[in-house]
Amino acid sequence: MMQDWRLRRATAADAPAVAMVAAASFLETFAGILPGEDIVAHCARNSAAEKFAVWADDPASVVTVAEHPDGLAPVGYSLITTPDLPIDPLPGDVELRRIYTLSLTRGTGLGHRLMALALDDAAALGAKRVLLGVLGTNVRARSFYEREGFILAGTRRFNVGAGWYDDVIYARAL
Repeated sequence: MMQDWRLRRATAADAPAVAMVAAASFLETFAGILPGEDIVAHCARNSAAEKFAVWADDPASVVTVAEHPDGLAPVGYSLITTPDLPIDPLPGDVELRRIYTLSLTRGTGLGHRLMALALDDAAALGAKRVLLGVLGTNVRARSFYEREGFILAGTRRFNVGAGWYDDVIYARAL
């Protein structure tokens, strides 16, 4: 079922809404995979509205919010920013730090639309390559990134709450 999702660049004023969908989508994605207390701690630290406000105001970052056509509730988002990954960045690298949607959007094309806009925004920032990290065992996300043209570029250990997990790093040239 295709929806007419509204995608727009988020401002600092949108930070509370983006933080809410960030925490909800992270919880929805990792409930049953990661310990609940680790999910809560991770979201409190990494998905705070203050962080999204800083990213929204940063000229080297782009936060995009996806809204439901009926009522404009936030249902997804993406974040492009300066790379923070354990590989040597090349000149012109950016990181797709986050791209999440709520499960009610699955199968509607929203993920692809968010990705296409993120890649366009990365190119507009002057990026030559987009990097991203994802939990190595997250088969659904890995398949999505591979369909979107990303290839393996490395690995990292990633902290969520009290736990450490093995991530893979993907790259895609623009």
